[in-house]
Amino acid sequence: MATNYRFGQFRLDADSEVLFRGTEVTGLGRRPVALLRVLVHHAGAPVSKDALIAAAWRGLSVEESNLPVQIAALRRVLAEEAGGETWIETLPRRGYRFAGPAVAVQYEGAMPPASATAGQAAGDPCGEQPSIAVLPFANLSGTHDQQSFGDAIADDIITALTRFRWFFVVARQSSFAFRDCKIDVREIASRLGVRYVLEGSHRQAGTRVRITAQLIDAASGSHIWAERYERDLADIFAIQDDIADSVVGAIEPELLKRESRVSAACAGDMTAWDLIRRGIWYFHHVAPDTHVQARDLFRAAAKLEPRSPDPHIWLARVSGGIALWGWSREPEAICQEGLSAALTAISLDEKNPYAHYGLAITSCGANRLNQAERAAERAIALSPSFALAHLVCGMATLYLGKAEEAKSALKHGLRLNIHDPHNFVWFDLLALAHLFTGEIERAVEAATQALKIRPASNLTLQVMAICASASGRANEARQCLTAARQVSAHPIAILAPLKARNPKWRDEIERLLHKAMES
Repeated sequence: MATNYRFGQFRLDADSEVLFRGTEVTGLGRRPVALLRVLVHHAGAPVSKDALIAAAWRGLSVEESNLPVQIAALRRVLAEEAGGETWIETLPRRGYRFAGPAVAVQYEGAMPPASATAGQAAGDPCGEQPSIAVLPFANLSGTHDQQSFGDAIADDIITALTRFRWFFVVARQSSFAFRDCKIDVREIASRLGVRYVLEGSHRQAGTRVRITAQLIDAASGSHIWAERYERDLADIFAIQDDIADSVVGAIEPELLKRESRVSAACAGDMTAWDLIRRGIWYFHHVAPDTHVQARDLFRAAAKLEPRSPDPHIWLARVSGGIALWGWSREPEAICQEGLSAALTAISLDEKNPYAHYGLAITSCGANRLNQAERAAERAIALSPSFALAHLVCGMATLYLGKAEEAKSALKHGLRLNIHDPHNFVWFDLLALAHLFTGEIERAVEAATQALKIRPASNLTLQVMAICASASGRANEARQCLTAARQVSAHPIAILAPLKARNPKWRDEIERLLHKAMES
């Protein structure tokens, strides 16, 4: 896994100790690169001479006069960009400070396209990966000692967001420099060079705390997402974890949906990221033809950027979907393509939670359920706020016959991401998990939630017919089954792995459907 810092047109590959300007290697030596790494890591904050010497000379005893020589070499290279010679400030008797453009940090296994620089993000969105800044949460409690609570929440959100590899997150030092700043959020975004800004506030009263958060599109200034949370202050660290997970679990899918819409406005030659975004737009329509269109776009992106994990991840996801829905006459070939894509993504970036999710969902489609469960657990370990990881874990455990465990995973995933267009599937699985643990009314409630999202889905109508039949609602069960058969007379392919592994559940499903038909 490589750690990359991006500022202006420069990219610092910290682990390889190489500085790039655009796609060209600058030729800067190891010692000035080591100095730059420390300075940009602490962007906006002073770094002492002792700390810089320790980083660049690694324990060697050297004269302090060697430091300004290396700093001068660094400034000469940065001066290749207008104003770059001023990016490193000398602080008399204190050391040095990086005062250049906003620094974005990304942890990745394979480099994104060269066009995806953080500094461009607030301009033309086509061909660029998105970027986000998390501002310190404003303290509305009226007491100065409560500020650390809001900072801790913002810190946790930044940490959690960096686990998602498909967008850039501005470093804390850069975004926190705008604390208590009176300028407009759009101006902050422009200065930081980001497309999205997350801001929030917190107010404590007695033993209660209220936290609000808003995700803002920097181009238009419009709110994409907003939410309010209220918690008891019994365990302050548990609250911080809960709020960070809830916020990240909600805004990451919102960013993904927003980016998929951006692709419609892009024209001309498309980058791999443009192809992926357009494919995501088709993917979320959840239909046979749109899944095929999405697959073709993801295949094209993988050919264009074979060393980037993102196109392989999405190819795995769409292949798993096609296999699970039964939308292919060659399911084995589809599953094999998806499994191969997922394993490629993992080899390119083992720490990417989406890569392991891709393996999990495709493994469910291939009926490799133990592998699916392991992959889902790995995705959760990498990113606890990743809703899809919990949801596919629920699918795998339900298919394996562990309905009680499945309920917990599915509920957690749905709580993290209540607005995903695929949620009707997860509510359907939750309904069956409740049914198989004897909670009939809760099964009906979950099936009802699925119907609200996708009222004409064959799967959802049949699951509702099953649950209504179990609860004695004969008329509703018959109406749902009739409507389902008008949509499609084919069996529900997505439940095939569950039925194959759990014959008792299969017999119960068939009994309840027969009861609905005869009522």
